[in-house]
Amino acid sequence: MKPRKQPDPEARVRLDKVAVVLFRPRLAENVGAVARAACNMGLKRLIAVQPQDLDFERMAMMATGSAVALLTRMKVYDDLAAALAPFQYVVGTTARLGGVRQEYFTPREMAGHLIELAAHNDIALLFGPENFGLTNEELPFCHALVTIPTGDCSSLNLAQAVMVMAYELFTAVSARPHFAPRLANTQETESMYAMLQATLLKINFITHQNPEHWMFNVRRLFYRHGLRAREAQVIKGICRQIDWYVGKRLEDQKK
Repeated sequence: MKPRKQPDPEARVRLDKVAVVLFRPRLAENVGAVARAACNMGLKRLIAVQPQDLDFERMAMMATGSAVALLTRMKVYDDLAAALAPFQYVVGTTARLGGVRQEYFTPREMAGHLIELAAHNDIALLFGPENFGLTNEELPFCHALVTIPTGDCSSLNLAQAVMVMAYELFTAVSARPHFAPRLANTQETESMYAMLQATLLKINFITHQNPEHWMFNVRRLFYRHGLRAREAQVIKGICRQIDWYVGKRLEDQKK
């Protein structure tokens, strides 16, 4: 049997573009276990958003060894939008499917795509609270959803879920990546979506009742193809022009 090919050391550097983002983690021990899993698989960026408990001693006990360094470098945010603002691509993890969670991938299916994107983009792997995961309020930030196939016992520990995702990324770095352009980050796209929603409401393209629900379809359209920063600016420019034109027509009607 031939020895397994080890990941290219230069390719492994691309994992530095990937961050594990924990939204409202509840237990310090779980944060420490996540740091260990991430460190095992070469991920070096850890972010906690609205954590309930970050007792360092208890985190370090579960992290052990070199993974403690991830805890000392971990960034902590009070707001999810601010935490995700620098990232061009956000992958949400979910065990619940259906409703707005119709399109999803397995970790293996997503891994190769993420490695390609990581050449020029920052990527966030978003994990929800241990008790119920990500809610529909967080999903608009996600460009794609990943679900981990399981047997009858479908409940995974937070660190287990992180390990599965990180392992698939680590093994995918040995494949030669294709070119993937630099995409608009979340801060750029969220301002675009806010302007686009206001414009679509103004021209009655979407309903004033629960417009965020209708915007899911618009988001899916752009998430499927990816938006560069310049393209997001073009869409904002179109919205401004539509807004000007609608305002001018209303003024003309009053004359």
